[in-house]
Amino acid sequence: MGELQRIQQAVREQRYRISSHANEEMSDDDLEAEDVEQVLLTGEITQRFTRDPRGARYEVTGDTVDYRRACVVCRFLLSGVLLIVTAFVPEE
Repeated sequence: MGELQRIQQAVREQRYRISSHANEEMSDDDLEAEDVEQVLLTGEITQRFTRDPRGARYEVTGDTVDYRRACVVCRFLLSGVLLIVTAFVPEE
């Protein structure tokens, strides 16, 4: 199973957690949990950060529920839970 498929499966199974930092960033950009789910389920991995000692992180870019472009950075915890590190609407 590829990285994106693993992320999408975790979202479909509701095996994810949104960090407090991500909640703050989401609030700043008017994003909801449904937007994060939509980006992860329909977007694509646009960056991989593999040098983090806590594990690889992935930036997924896609469209929100209301068709805004957004990015979600996430990584898997040792437990297999997907941690949403941050989510934001990129500046143009």
